[in-house]
Amino acid sequence: MLNVDNQIVHEVIGPLGERLTLDKLPDPGTSRWVARRKAEVVAAVEGGLLSKPQACARYELSLEELVSWQRTVERDGMSGLCASKVQQNRQRHERLNRRQTA
Repeated sequence: MLNVDNQIVHEVIGPLGERLTLDKLPDPGTSRWVARRKAEVVAAVEGGLLSKPQACARYELSLEELVSWQRTVERDGMSGLCASKVQQNRQRHERLNRRQTA
């Protein structure tokens, strides 16, 4: 994939500071999505290693699911992707949004 300077991206920095290449990304057949793996896919998309359509096809994700991972990482960091935190964070953000609109 090309970055904004029209150069091919071969690696990006992952969520834990490691270098990610296509070979180091989660396997395409991944069925158990822990927070680290989700964050790696988000980093690959945001860094230009994969496009959104490529990531969705490779991991059999809907665009909505991928975008929700991106939004969660932006808002709550990698820990927000933990299954135990998803509902808790959603409720907290819904309360904050209601207060802002009231």
